[in-house]
Amino acid sequence: MALTCFGNVLFISILVIITSSLELVNASSMEFQVGDTTGWTVPPQNDTIFYNNWASAMRFKIGDTIRFKYKKDSVMEVTDKDYKKCNSTQPHFFSNSGNTMFTLEHSGYYYFISGAAGHCERGQRMILRVMVQDLIPTASHASFSFPIFQQLQLLFFLFLSLVLS
Repeated sequence: MALTCFGNVLFISILVIITSSLELVNASSMEFQVGDTTGWTVPPQNDTIFYNNWASAMRFKIGDTIRFKYKKDSVMEVTDKDYKKCNSTQPHFFSNSGNTMFTLEHSGYYYFISGAAGHCERGQRMILRVMVQDLIPTASHASFSFPIFQQLQLLFFLFLSLVLS
């Protein structure tokens, strides 16, 4: 009887730990709309740093997504060299759906340009920096009642109490 009870407690404890860990991953990712209400278009008055100013005001993390909203245009992720030259011949990523989602999968820099003729040269391009992930959860993850280490400690003490009783 005690062994069956222990098995149930162990199973439930493991489920709690796994569920909390998954919530930590989901809680940390966010979605950003490129250019906010302006969307992805040639910047007003040929403002060639509009999108870089927007991106530099954000804090992007691995797993975040960015949404490009546009009409009769495209978005490309390119190398830093192709970004500087507005070269759209060999993009890493291309979309012309009008509502493009792009997931930021690694830390470092991403370079985006418009594929429409002349748009990149007129400022429709963006450098985006993804921060290196923290190894220790930050205050933004404070929604958990028990961090993973405390959950493991609880599981260990439950195991000891059942074995010793």
